[in-house]
Amino acid sequence: MRGMGNMQGMMKQMQKMQKKMAEAQEELATQRFEAVAGGGMVKVVVSGQKEVLEVELDPAVVDPDDIETLQDLIVIATNEAIKKAEDTANSTMGQFTKGLNLPGMF
Repeated sequence: MRGMGNMQGMMKQMQKMQKKMAEAQEELATQRFEAVAGGGMVKVVVSGQKEVLEVELDPAVVDPDDIETLQDLIVIATNEAIKKAEDTANSTMGQFTKGLNLPGMF
């Protein structure tokens, strides 16, 4: 019966870890990640869930004869903001899998 107590202890630890992971995920979801491109002419803000929340354009970057540059700047800023969100998520959630060899996890 000694193994049952050990198993219960492990289950309690797992439940604590699950709760902490859920709290960390909720915190990440509320965070905002910002990136700029073109020297600040384009700014994109994404959530921790990698949803685009805002796109701000400096009027000087809006040139009807050069739409391609504006599109490129939006893509660059969006990708950078998403990368920041992913990096933060990986480092935050990675603390829960540190030391575990779980393929495909963070």
